[in-house]
Amino acid sequence: MSELINNSEKRKELLKHLILQLHNGEAPEQVKSRLINLLHSVPYNEVVEVEQELIAEGLPEEDILRLCDIHTAVLDGSIDTSTAKGVPDGHPVDTFIKENRELEKRIDLTYEMFDVLKNLKDSDIADYTMGLRSLFNQLSDVDKHYLRKEYLLFPFLEKAGITGPPKVMWGKHDETRELLKAAHEALKSELTREELETVCSLVLQPAIDAIEGMIMKEEQILLPMCLDTLTEENWYQIHKETTIYGFCLYDPSVEWKPELVKQEEAIFMPGNAIKLSSGSFDIKELEALFVTLPVDITFVDKDDKVKFFSHSPNRVFERNRSIIGRDVRMCHPPHSVHIVEQIIDDFKTGKENKAAFWISNFKGRFVHIDYTALRGQDGEYLGVIEITQDITDLRKLEGDQRLLSYSK
Repeated sequence: MSELINNSEKRKELLKHLILQLHNGEAPEQVKSRLINLLHSVPYNEVVEVEQELIAEGLPEEDILRLCDIHTAVLDGSIDTSTAKGVPDGHPVDTFIKENRELEKRIDLTYEMFDVLKNLKDSDIADYTMGLRSLFNQLSDVDKHYLRKEYLLFPFLEKAGITGPPKVMWGKHDETRELLKAAHEALKSELTREELETVCSLVLQPAIDAIEGMIMKEEQILLPMCLDTLTEENWYQIHKETTIYGFCLYDPSVEWKPELVKQEEAIFMPGNAIKLSSGSFDIKELEALFVTLPVDITFVDKDDKVKFFSHSPNRVFERNRSIIGRDVRMCHPPHSVHIVEQIIDDFKTGKENKAAFWISNFKGRFVHIDYTALRGQDGEYLGVIEITQDITDLRKLEGDQRLLSYSK
């Protein structure tokens, strides 16, 4: 039978039959050959419907999760996304896709490192390992990408009655998290070339495969389906809450403003003031204050996640919103992570409250960095404040300045 099947119900029945063959142990290559021969391509919505129907008919979610990667490999290149809707810059789907491109850039760099491992000199192994640690620190940013799907996107699908695919995908997220955790653990120690080859093959490669497989699932199935299912109001709600979780390796430069949603332009009156023990600010004043302060501020909360940074125009160290929600350990080069961990541990235990560093020549400037434990009135640890200041000009001051003289 070589004639293409164009009827939706027949196509779904055949797809369901082929997936069940996979579950019964049929070789993936043979199933893929039949899929291409009989169906040629499968509309993305039918893949979701079949998965949902299989779960409803009693196929355990654990089985679907276990063979999900085989399904993906079989369907890759056969899913028809030609009818998927487009989105404007800054839309949550656009952001998900651009984050995927950034993840792929890091994956490509990792593959380049794999390629040079066999010819690596023994004297270069330490730097090579450090480079892998840095790349996997960046790849671990995918957790924020997954959290936004889990807590912002999936609830709308579930309300629409689409419950199976989100559960399966969430399970794959957790598998990827465990693989990344194993990668970090494997790269902690000093390794020989032979050990590195084993780690790359048995630990790092599976983590990369998991991230790449999820990118395919998102862009060929999940996101087109979500565009068909969610309303513009739903997307706007997701957009507004995105910064709670942060961005993954990418900070949108365009602020999306949906046409059909009335923009919530907040008007801050005295009654909207944020009242503190020694006064109050409205939001506009508070924003202006942080932009104008002659220091850069970054706040890391009690769970070691970056929660805020001041966006002054001349920051010493660059920051963008992709850092929000990121573990502070992942924001530093691997060679300095042990220092970060020591500061956090000493602050949490109450052993210390302040740590200062300075760099005498950072791009020609003298930079002072101060870490201070943030504590409540009862001494409860609330997090860490990092205050960075360019003090180059301050160090040049002599004598007194008692007369008015505006600085340029």
